[in-house]
Amino acid sequence: MNLSLRPVDQLVPGANLAAYVQAVGSIPILSPERERELAEDLFYNDNVDAARELVMSHLRFVVHIARSYSGYGLAEADLIQEGNVGLMKAVKRFNPEKGVRLVSFAVHWIKAEIHEFILRNWRIVKIATTKAQRKLFFNLRGQKKTLAWLTAQEAQAVADDLGVDVKEVQRMEGRLSSRDVAFDLPVDSDDDEAWQAPQYYLEDHSADPARSVEESEWQENSEAQLHNALSDLDERSRDILAQRWLAEEKATLHELADQYGVSAERIRQLEANAMKKLRAAIAA
Repeated sequence: MNLSLRPVDQLVPGANLAAYVQAVGSIPILSPERERELAEDLFYNDNVDAARELVMSHLRFVVHIARSYSGYGLAEADLIQEGNVGLMKAVKRFNPEKGVRLVSFAVHWIKAEIHEFILRNWRIVKIATTKAQRKLFFNLRGQKKTLAWLTAQEAQAVADDLGVDVKEVQRMEGRLSSRDVAFDLPVDSDDDEAWQAPQYYLEDHSADPARSVEESEWQENSEAQLHNALSDLDERSRDILAQRWLAEEKATLHELADQYGVSAERIRQLEANAMKKLRAAIAA
């Protein structure tokens, strides 16, 4: 059957998954000779039709891999779609001169795309960011023999088997056993359930009224002291500080020296004396 004649909904897993699985299952598997012929045509001639046939003939393999990740609660169609992206990347990079079948080369790319999709969508908060955490995330379930928490000996055995620290095993087990919680109360909840929402029991220390008043009064008092201290300075000292510290384009010592007809060292001394008076007035 000509692949280009298949209905569109049979080639998109999200539209009709059952029809899609049936359609890709009916696509003939390539013989080693035909696969190498297509791979060489793509590798040396950039033949898009050859790439398409290679991808289409391996879609059933993506379905098989995607179904092994059904325990994460994500839509199978989405997993297949991500796996198809990995397959296309593998076909693009496949070198027929390496002496391996495409299916052996593509499995890494297919799983990598599915893994990334799961990590992005399984939880609102990411639980695996480092290489060790990713390794644990996809292997810890298979390593656990029961639904109970791992004992110290079991955790150590898993750590040794996966080549990670035992603390990482225990930390990941806790993350896998946790669940996402919305900060706000659901709209259809009643008052009896209000205490369950984090917005009602997580304390915000920054919103303490007493502290807010204290900080506001301290700010106002500091500004008042600074204003009074500036008013006690002579006009030249105030102007030097304003141009050196308050202006958008700050003046240099030499620019102020030219303006007042004195040396740059004298301007520096006036600035230092003015700053000293300000500090003393504010600290008083």
